[in-house]
Amino acid sequence: MGITKADTVKLISAEGFEFVIHKEAAMISNTLKNMLSSSGGFQETELGEVRFPEISTPILEKLCQFFYYKLRYTNSAAVKNVPEFKIEPEIAIELLMASNFLDC
Repeated sequence: MGITKADTVKLISAEGFEFVIHKEAAMISNTLKNMLSSSGGFQETELGEVRFPEISTPILEKLCQFFYYKLRYTNSAAVKNVPEFKIEPEIAIELLMASNFLDC
């Protein structure tokens, strides 16, 4: 059984770069969870894509990596063996602001 379009979400950066990730990973972000699971007929819910005009491609890429990291290691039996999630110092502030917006 393969992955269907309903199992994924497309996140689009300010530059128009598209990241297609598993919906389960995107739901790490409370903001994305609310956008993608609302019953109000929002475009994000219907199309399964979210545009971020304020988030650059490198920052959105790092956020996607974090979603998978958190999905893998949250509630893991091997909590003591969780590797460090590396963040380059030059993107730390911008990443912090974006993660705050996404509530993740």
